[in-house]
Amino acid sequence: MIQPFDTLQERFADLQLLRYEVPGFSLLSLRQKLLIYYLAEAALWGRDILWDQNCSQGIRVRKTLEAIYTHYDGPKEETDWKAFVVYLKRVWFANGIHHHYSCQKFEPGFSREFFLTEVSNLNAALLPLRKDETKEHFATELAKTIFNPRVMPKRVNQADGEDLLITSSCNYYAKGITQPEAEAFYANIKSKASPNRPPMFGMNSRLERDNDGKLYENVWQSGGLYGQAIDHICEMLCKARDYAENTQQKAVIDKLISFYQNGNLKTFDEYAILWVGETESEIDFTNGFTEVYGDPLGLKASWEGYVNVIDHEATRRAKTLSNNAQWFENHSPVDSRFKKKECRGVTAKVINAAMLGGDLYPSSAIGINLPNSNWIRAEYGSKSVTIANLTHAYNIVAKGSGMRQEFVIDDATIQLLDQYGDICDDLHTDLHECLGHGSGQLLPGVDGDALRAYGSTIEEARADLFGLYYIADSKLVELGLMPNDEAYKSQYYSYMMNGLLTQMVRIEEGCQIEEAHMRNRALISRWTLTNYPDAVQIIVKDNKHYVSISDYKLLRKAFGTLLAEVQRIKSEGDYEAAQTLVEQYGIKLDAKLHKEIRKRYQRLNLAPYKGFINPKYELIHDTAGNIIDVSISYNEAYDKQMLRYGKQYSTL
Repeated sequence: MIQPFDTLQERFADLQLLRYEVPGFSLLSLRQKLLIYYLAEAALWGRDILWDQNCSQGIRVRKTLEAIYTHYDGPKEETDWKAFVVYLKRVWFANGIHHHYSCQKFEPGFSREFFLTEVSNLNAALLPLRKDETKEHFATELAKTIFNPRVMPKRVNQADGEDLLITSSCNYYAKGITQPEAEAFYANIKSKASPNRPPMFGMNSRLERDNDGKLYENVWQSGGLYGQAIDHICEMLCKARDYAENTQQKAVIDKLISFYQNGNLKTFDEYAILWVGETESEIDFTNGFTEVYGDPLGLKASWEGYVNVIDHEATRRAKTLSNNAQWFENHSPVDSRFKKKECRGVTAKVINAAMLGGDLYPSSAIGINLPNSNWIRAEYGSKSVTIANLTHAYNIVAKGSGMRQEFVIDDATIQLLDQYGDICDDLHTDLHECLGHGSGQLLPGVDGDALRAYGSTIEEARADLFGLYYIADSKLVELGLMPNDEAYKSQYYSYMMNGLLTQMVRIEEGCQIEEAHMRNRALISRWTLTNYPDAVQIIVKDNKHYVSISDYKLLRKAFGTLLAEVQRIKSEGDYEAAQTLVEQYGIKLDAKLHKEIRKRYQRLNLAPYKGFINPKYELIHDTAGNIIDVSISYNEAYDKQMLRYGKQYSTL
């Protein structure tokens, strides 16, 4: 793996850029290297799709900022220029003008006058002008987007009682379409469809209004919306197909290409079934419309792509869990009505990322469980991965950061976290992804989208609670996955500390919790704090707040009780209960405590968010033009990579 001094690369604003190594790449066969190369290209060609999904002005802003960055000839020590560079790097990181986690629009630290002057100095050919648009009009309009705080203020708004579409700046719905209109549109579609094996309606389209005022779906497909980018993706997938590791993997790629070409959601389900069933390859990938966190209604999926190589040694841990999936399902504390009678096709592995793209780049998840469709999970199973080389990079930079010394209650608990923290973090991720998301079932007739805007938070809470409940089970010691019956306490403490205190460092003062994973952690921690005060408390020591756990066994009981309720909410589609739970425990912050935690964190001089610079792959040819190898390098600078991607993979 990468050595510590190689991992950390660049820091700015609240962000830190890391590198990740692809272990053993040089030992792969040429065929495997070429498979990775072309799948990686497919993962990069969809970049502009995500940018446009995040904000209708995102690509225009990016291209303009990049033109200024590459042609600026003023003094580099100027305050406006330095602030401009930070702003551009933040926009790159977020794939748009809104923070990747809080969804709030960035506030530029440079002046409007500086921006307008630099745009005026550029040749018009360098700017993304629309047909017949003057440079002056373009600059004025773009300046409104960047500098006016009332224009596109939040990418995804989840505030209860507001129209989530009108108040969100994401580009999944045409301007002026209201939340009731969109919900009625999809309710009508679902009412006409068979309730058995329903596709994920709305997943791959932008909802628009025609000249007669009727709503319709502008589908993301070849020849349709985003068709130019999708055609490049398909071209790379076709080349990757020639190097597929088995006939089933070829069938997976063929079906994905068919989906991109016809945009039919039933074809996507066919692809997902094939993909779940393909478990023999060393190299795997996802490519397409996946996560729904960027849509305030939780229907439309952002584009992402990644490529990975299996880590055989670490996969033994994940396979042990998946091989025992039925035991965990049977012994779950949830009502028997909500348990799966047969856990089918639950496969899990630990992988090393080989390329991150779209919504997984630069900021990436460390665990993924797909497909999203509930009926495919029930009938065919799911694939779960934990991404080892990204976790490794995170762990390197965390060591010696001072976080534990500042926020953990005492030396004994610090020692507990030092001894077992990494093991338990990995295992909780495995439990969350491998088993948690795949556990339980909806009651017959329950719509998978019944929880609407609260669905993502409830689903993440369900998977986290599953992991928290079982990480304390002696079954894990019996399976050889935990060293002893005490190690789980490190995960309980770190989780409660994060949910109650330290995750607040990621939120600006005066703001509330917006992101689904953060709401989930707050919900679990605060519900437990409120309902089980004999298990966990927040205490004050030396004028600082700390988490104190007085009864770990009782805390496990709390997690089991909440898991049972969250599963009931999910299985029954109980929207009102989901709303109450999330609104009561998952959103609001105590302003005084928030200020204290941020102040303590700032003294540590750490960046709360981290992301990754991708490796660079290049084809090696002999004198006759034949491909003889694929090289990998890790030395591309952040700005160079972003500028290269902007030039090489620009389609929209």
